[in-house]
Amino acid sequence: MKIQINKREVEVAQDVTTLAMILEKMGLTGPGQAVAIGTSVVPRAKWAETPLEEGMKITVIRAV
Repeated sequence: MKIQINKREVEVAQDVTTLAMILEKMGLTGPGQAVAIGTSVVPRAKWAETPLEEGMKITVIRAV
């Protein structure tokens, strides 16, 4: 499956099924991270239950 993270196309392995899994795999789970799918912010508490879908557009923002 292909998704976009910060406008970069990413090929996702079949065993990676949730937002939390892809963020962890890419090293994007540290403190100060905010994640949106399309134009909707996803609370950190929902990352593990948010399924990945073909063509999903994810934006990761890091607070500095």
